[in-house]
Amino acid sequence: MTLCSLLNTRAKVFRPPGFRSSCPADAPNFLCRRMGGQRDSLLSLHLTLKRNRPLGLFGTLVLILGFHLGCAHNKSQTETSKQIREITDDAGRRVVVPLRIDRVISLAPNLTEIVYAVGAGNRLVGDTSYCDFPEAAKTVERVGDTLHPSLERIIALRPQLVLVSTASQLEVFTHQLEHQDIAVFVTDPHDLEGVFRSINQLGAILGQDDQAKQLIEQLRTRAAAVEAAVMHTQPIRVFYQLSAEPLYTAGHDAFVTDLIRRAGAISVTADVPGAWPKYSAESALAARPEAIVLPTGGSMGDGNSTVAESLQRSPAVVQGKVYKINDDHLVRPGPRAVDGLEEMARALHPDVFKR
Repeated sequence: MTLCSLLNTRAKVFRPPGFRSSCPADAPNFLCRRMGGQRDSLLSLHLTLKRNRPLGLFGTLVLILGFHLGCAHNKSQTETSKQIREITDDAGRRVVVPLRIDRVISLAPNLTEIVYAVGAGNRLVGDTSYCDFPEAAKTVERVGDTLHPSLERIIALRPQLVLVSTASQLEVFTHQLEHQDIAVFVTDPHDLEGVFRSINQLGAILGQDDQAKQLIEQLRTRAAAVEAAVMHTQPIRVFYQLSAEPLYTAGHDAFVTDLIRRAGAISVTADVPGAWPKYSAESALAARPEAIVLPTGGSMGDGNSTVAESLQRSPAVVQGKVYKINDDHLVRPGPRAVDGLEEMARALHPDVFKR
C-alpha cells in the first residue's frame, strides 16, 4: 500500500467528532482529487495521530511532505499508464491508441503479414483462420474467419488494438469494442502506395518506425526496378480472373489493378466501378484480352485454375498466354504484393527479364 492510499484510509477511519470534510467519505482516492479534501484529510490525520502519539510540528511537516510525494508518485504512475495519441485511419476515423501497444488482434491476412514484417509479431495475440503467413501466424489464437470474427473471443483476449482491412469489415463490432476500450484501426489500400502507407501506419502505431521505413525502402526499390524494366515495352491487355464461376474480376478500386499497370500491362476491367465486381460473360467475350492472369495456389489451393468459359476463345487462350500466379501475392495488399508484381511482370514480359 502506498503512503498516499494509507493516509487516505486512516483519514477516513479516524475522523474527530464534529469534523466536516469537503469530500464525501466514500470518494475514491479523495485525498488526491481536491485541495479542499486534502486539507481536511490532513487535519483529520494530524489530530488522530496526535491523539495516539504526539509528533510535534516537525513530525506533522514530515507527514505532509510524505503525503504530497506519495500522491504525486501515484498521479505520475496513473498518467504514464494512460498516455495516448490520436491517429487517423484509412476510413477517416480519428482513433485513440496507447503510446505503447503490447496486445494486438489482426482480422486480415495482409495485416497479420505487416505486423510480422515490421517486427511486432510477438505482440499478436489473435488473428483469423486465413492468417497463414508467416508460419508463426498459424500458432496465434484464432478469433474466427475474416468475415465472421467472434466478438467474445476478441474481448476475452484483452487486446489494446484490433486491425481490420476495410471500414465495413467490423462495422457491427466497432462500437462494442470501443466501449471495452479496444481501439479499432482500419487500413484500406487501393494501390501499392496504399500498401506502403499501411506498413508505415502500423509501424508507427506499434513503435516499429525504423523497421517499417527500412521495409518500405526495400519494397520501393524492387518495385521501381520492375517499372524501369518494362518502361519501354508495349502494354499488354490483361484480364484478371478472380474466380471463374461466377466470374469475378478486378475493378477500378482493386489494388491489383495498380500492380497490373506497374507490370507493363493494362487491365481491361480497370474502368469497372468497385474493387471486385461480378463480370458478365458477354462483357468478358467482348474484352478480348491478350493475356489472362489466374491467381491460384497459395491459400486458394487449386481453386480458380481454369479459365472461364466465356474467355476460352480470347486471344489470350488461343496464344497460350494464361499465367497462374500465387494468389496470396496478388490478393493480399501486404509486403508480398511486390513479389506478385515481379512474378506478373516476368510472366507478361519474359524477354525483358532474360536480358
